[in-house]
Amino acid sequence: MELELYLDNLIDNQKQQTITDKTWQEWFNQWLEMLNNDLPPAPSYELSLRLTDDSDIQILNAQYRLIDQPTDVLAFASLETDLPQNEEMRSSLPLYLGDIIISIDTAKRQAQQQGHSLSTELAWLAAHGLLHLLGWDHPDEERLLSMLNQQVTLLKGVSIIIDL
Repeated sequence: MELELYLDNLIDNQKQQTITDKTWQEWFNQWLEMLNNDLPPAPSYELSLRLTDDSDIQILNAQYRLIDQPTDVLAFASLETDLPQNEEMRSSLPLYLGDIIISIDTAKRQAQQQGHSLSTELAWLAAHGLLHLLGWDHPDEERLLSMLNQQVTLLKGVSIIIDL
């Protein structure tokens, strides 16, 4: 399975390089392999990951969710409408899954509260965002628990151990 990952780190000057571009690429490739049954068939996939700060994510959260406060992760799925049809899949073009945006500021606070590293928190949030891109949601407690358990499984798949 092939994935083209577009990384947009708008706050390079504010953060340490905790995760390399290569590591992000490896994680998402591994996760897509693990989630193969949730993927529409395509020759390859694309998604973008943007690491930003609280002020930037607050603007997006207010604009798209009407919640005027920072959040940890936003996911904008490109597949929220009908899935591409078989004839569309014959194209050699990658299928764009969408955009994941993570606030480093919030991730740092949450990592400290949870007692794990920033890298672990960023992986947790990226996995959460990816699941949203693939149609997972958590409108109730049961579905939230299912999604959180799937995140734990994804992180274990890249050798990150986390407890709920």
